[in-house]
Formats: sequence, structure tokens, C-alpha cells
Amino acid sequence: MEYKDYYKILGVDKKSSKEEISRAFKKLARKYHPDLNPDDKTAEDKFKEINEAYEVLKDEEKRKLYDQLGPNWQHGQDFRPPPGYENVHFGGFGGGGGAQGFDASGFSDFFETIFGGMGGGMGGGMGGASFRSGAGGDPFGRGGFSSRPRRGSDAEASLDLSLEEAYRGGSKTISLTEHEPGGRPRTKTLNVNIPAGVKDGARIRLAGQGNPGMSGGPAGDLFLRVRILPHGQYYLDGNNIVTDLGVTPWEAALGGSVRVPTMDGEVEMKIPAGVDSGRKMRIRGRGLGQGANKGDLLVRVMIKSPKELTDEQRELWEKLAEASDFAPRG
Repeated sequence: MEYKDYYKILGVDKKSSKEEISRAFKKLARKYHPDLNPDDKTAEDKFKEINEAYEVLKDEEKRKLYDQLGPNWQHGQDFRPPPGYENVHFGGFGGGGGAQGFDASGFSDFFETIFGGMGGGMGGGMGGASFRSGAGGDPFGRGGFSSRPRRGSDAEASLDLSLEEAYRGGSKTISLTEHEPGGRPRTKTLNVNIPAGVKDGARIRLAGQGNPGMSGGPAGDLFLRVRILPHGQYYLDGNNIVTDLGVTPWEAALGGSVRVPTMDGEVEMKIPAGVDSGRKMRIRGRGLGQGANKGDLLVRVMIKSPKELTDEQRELWEKLAEASDFAPRG
């Protein structure tokens, strides 16, 4: 079994800080991520290797144990664990935040022999709407190490919604790309119950749809992070939905009632006389969120002037200008 020089793999030295190790890992992960290197087995193997190195060096206890092995190996020769490692059992290190894209079942024999039982978490991957899962079974069941059922790590993917879907909620069918051991892609179709008024950036939890457990342990959860797509008529301001409403100069000057489009259809809204362009009028309860946190619809008044005038219309505007003493810049 070949010794793995994790410092060399990440391009750092033994005195590097956790921050330096993290920066080195992120740089390499972006370079070799399988989503950016489709059908490139070399890049996938390299991605797996840097994830394994980072899984060890980011963790203080694993790194300390790994550093203790230094005097007991020679590079390029077979590695044998030093005496006393046969009965070492680790636990309590599962869960998210670990190496991205693979779990420990995809790591080398060297990792499994030294760190068997510590596990390798899934941080959700860098692929947005895809996540990678490892195999179940007993990856740590050799070399004298014990194995016990372990819950699979959580995964995360993005969920794109139109503003209408976010506002109304309801059932939505989505498809995610899941990568099995060896890099084989598999499409996973799920039905998601979207809560009405869900906000941009919110997370929807799908229990048991994350990465599979080890040695018969339960699967982790899948978290869908909501991303509300841009809309042609509305935009978001926190929980509030904002829309522009064009009004004529005489509507702005005289006031009156106008029809305003909302996510639930048109409503009648009163425009006060003398309203300024840019003023926001509020229609309560027509935004995102729920209960006391539900936002409003903000209607921004935009005074629109006619681009073309007949001779008669121009004459009337000129008479109005002569009769008016209004000084907007005074």
C-alpha cells in the first residue's frame, strides 16, 4: 500500500495554516471539478485525490495523527501502519463540511487503513444542481478496523423557481444528476412541496434524499437552496415585491383610481393628487413570506409623458405652462 503525501498533493508544506490549506484546496477543486472536466478520468481521479488530502489536513485530529506517521515511511515504498494502529477506532467525525464531491468510500486504501471510521463528509459539491454519493457497505471493514452504521452526509443543490412558483407554492417535479462511485451519472427525479411565499435563498429540506449511509446507516438529507429567477415585471426587495406603474401627468396631478397588476390579479388602487414620480404605494400582504413576516407589493409611480403631440395638444400644454406657477426646481 503506497503512502499518500497529502501536503504534496495540495501543494502546501507541513507548516501551512488551515486557511492556507483551505485556499489551496479550493483552487485545485475548481480546476479539477468533474463538472468542469466532463469525461476526463484523469481530472476526476485528481479531484478525488485532493478531496482525500483536504479531508485529512483540514481536521486537526486527523492531521495530527497523519503527521505522526512521518518517521515510519519512505516515499515510493509500500506503507505499513506503525505498531499500535491495529486497535485504533475513531468516531464522531461524520456529517457535512468535509471534502466536496466524494465520501470516504471513494478514498484510497491508505486513507481507509489509517482513518477508517472517521468518515468523509459531503459538503454538497460545487456543482449547484448535482451532488455526488458514495457506495454503502463496509468500506472500513479490513485491516483490523471496526465498522458501525453511519448516517450519510447531507447534500445541497440549487432550486430555480419563477416568482409565480415562489409566491403560490405547490408541488414541483425536479431532476438532479447524482454521481455514483466511479463517476457514473444517474438522473434522480423528485417531487418537491414548495411552501407558498418561499423567499430567495431559503432552504427546503428533503429528508433521506442526501448521500447514502455506510454499513446500513440511514441516508442524509438533501437541502434545496431556492433561487428566484428574474422577472420581467417585478423585482424583489427583501420580502417585498416591487413593480413600476406608469401614470399620465394629468393622473399624477389630479389623482384618481387605476388598475394595478399583482401576483393575484389586478386590483384597484387610488393615486393621490400631486403624486411625485418614484413614490412607492403599498398594497399589504401581496409579497413573499408567511404570517407576520409576509411582505407587501410596492407600486412605484412612474410619470410618463406623451412622446408625440398633435397641434391642438401642444397648444393646450403651452396654455397650461403659461397658467401654472409650479416650480419643481425652486
